[in-house]
Amino acid sequence: MSLHVIVGAGPVGAATAGQLADCDEQVRIITRRGGGPDGVPGIERVAADATDVTRLSELAAGAVALYNCANPQYHQWLTDWPPLASALLAAAERSGAVLATANNLYGYGPVDGPITEATPLAATHPKLRLRADMWRDALAAHEAGRVRVTEVRASDYIEANSIFSMVLAKPLLAGKRGYVPTALDAPHSWTSIRDVARTLVTVATDERAWGKAWHVPTNPPLTVREIATRFTELAGAPAPKLTAIPYPVLWTAGLFSPLLRELRATSYQWDRPFILDSTLVTKTFGIEPRPLDDALRDVLAAARATA
Repeated sequence: MSLHVIVGAGPVGAATAGQLADCDEQVRIITRRGGGPDGVPGIERVAADATDVTRLSELAAGAVALYNCANPQYHQWLTDWPPLASALLAAAERSGAVLATANNLYGYGPVDGPITEATPLAATHPKLRLRADMWRDALAAHEAGRVRVTEVRASDYIEANSIFSMVLAKPLLAGKRGYVPTALDAPHSWTSIRDVARTLVTVATDERAWGKAWHVPTNPPLTVREIATRFTELAGAPAPKLTAIPYPVLWTAGLFSPLLRELRATSYQWDRPFILDSTLVTKTFGIEPRPLDDALRDVLAAARATA
């Protein structure tokens, strides 16, 4: 049994903790308020400030891996991420734990074709470039021999914290019209959170993965209309009624909502094909994407439980 330390208890952090606990590993999950899966054997919950390098290093002492599953408030990334990323990197260096980060595709910026691990991190918007710079800093430390790092990159999640699960699931289940701030018919990749957790644990504990970034196994792309249709079929609900919110309306709404204002920066992901190529991680580690219907059934169960 080895110690694994996870910073963040959101959907990815909780799924990663569960994945490790299922393998009889010792898990310590760190959040400001001591949150995380409750009553799960093998999972210890600790309340601590992860930007406190000394405290985080103490909690990571003896761990084989330190997982960055944190998720600062979307509109506060530019202020909250730098000290947190710096602390995680320093704690990994002091403790000797592998730093494994759960990341997204923002660092690539707008693209013209499928995204592979070889696609340049070319984002120029400050918020998008931030995630690329975090990886560049970690990789530089790795190449200098100070620390071992790896990260996984996923597209929009299916089960939680996504336009689909947060905006569409409940209206569609109720047979109501769904309003989304995206195009309806552009192919888009959707990643299962469970696949993020499986991949994160794999790359953290396999030295072939260190010093590299990996794409989480992801099923073939679907448009918003296609994934909504499949969801309603599984739910036995009426065929989806969808309306795309025009960009000028989204822009105006952003004057009053920090979250909607931030969505302007990623609108390019929805008005054209946005496709994640994850073949490399499947070839290297044999990890296949979770069946889409299984992930959608999780969304369905959550929507019904909170309807």
